[in-house]
Amino acid sequence: MPEGNGTRRAIQVRLGECPSLPAGQGRIEAIDLARGVAIALMIVSHAVSGLLGIGQVPEWGMVPIHLLTKFSSSLFIMVFGIALAVAFLPKTDASDWPRRRLKLMLRGVEVLFWYKVLTVVEMLPLYGPQDILDTLLYQRFPIWVEILGFYAIALLWLPWVLPLWRRMPLWARLVAPLAVALLAGWLERHFAFWGIEPLKAILVEHDDHYTWGQLSRLPLVMLGLLIGEGMLRCRERDALRRRLVPALAGVGAAMLLGFVGVSLPGLDEALMAVARNAGKHPPALAFMLFSLGGALLVLALCLTGGARAAAWLRPITVVGSDALAAFIFHIVVIFGVFRLLLEAWQVYGYPQVLGIGLALVPATAAWIALTRWIGARS
Repeated sequence: MPEGNGTRRAIQVRLGECPSLPAGQGRIEAIDLARGVAIALMIVSHAVSGLLGIGQVPEWGMVPIHLLTKFSSSLFIMVFGIALAVAFLPKTDASDWPRRRLKLMLRGVEVLFWYKVLTVVEMLPLYGPQDILDTLLYQRFPIWVEILGFYAIALLWLPWVLPLWRRMPLWARLVAPLAVALLAGWLERHFAFWGIEPLKAILVEHDDHYTWGQLSRLPLVMLGLLIGEGMLRCRERDALRRRLVPALAGVGAAMLLGFVGVSLPGLDEALMAVARNAGKHPPALAFMLFSLGGALLVLALCLTGGARAAAWLRPITVVGSDALAAFIFHIVVIFGVFRLLLEAWQVYGYPQVLGIGLALVPATAAWIALTRWIGARS
């Protein structure tokens, strides 16, 4: 039928188009809120695991409390991609793109510096000088600060491929996350990377190292780029705004249902396994269905609430507005103050370390606000 042919033709044209994006209009507070939620969950998780240890957490603490913190890693990386799309993707064809690209890469160098500093802070209470030196030289890897290593490396190479992503047709951008995920999984299982364990760990993760692989987690960044592109379009067309949030919520709910489906009949055991990080490194299907599904639901809620929710939850929004400062502060407090200076490893019970983690969230926001206030008056 002619009408059907016209519809198919319109879909083919849309799938083959490259993005024509409106320019960004400054910070989007809903993105800061979503990032803040991810960091807040991370802070609570780090406080519990860093001061008590997962093995000492009671079952009621593992599920549901510690289980919910598994949304944080996927949400954090996905928001990283969203921020790249909103702030930088529309400018990849501008005359000043080399300057912006350099800005991103210098940010990567800054994150790399703090990654190494915080590696020392994390390891000082636990390891000797030789182990710390080996970790600084990529012979081994830390645990709690390793995600900074992922961001540092990603910021050194992603700015070079953003223009390529901008030129890709829509169908290729939609297929790319799945294709990269399958490639990373195949490489992790079947390619030895010439026997260089650190290289494999950095690129696709390794069973013996707690790392975030560049290729293994790249699909989450790509998903963030796609969502960020949708957000840029939504700011001009209300119809897309009405579609984007329900789509994110629907996909997130479907992924959580998928987790339930692959976990039955042992759902209780599967929830406990996810809470204990089973399948987190390298990423496994059940863990990623749960983590990414929950992350998409949290993101949908943040976008629904928008600026109003960001104002109501101001401390979390402030934490999300400066992720690096938040990361530095909570790692120094947990490992530098509590674990090293106060020798507080397994001194407190679970309710106490949970309370410390929860209190660290507003304390981190207060620290960021204080440093900004001092900087504005310097």
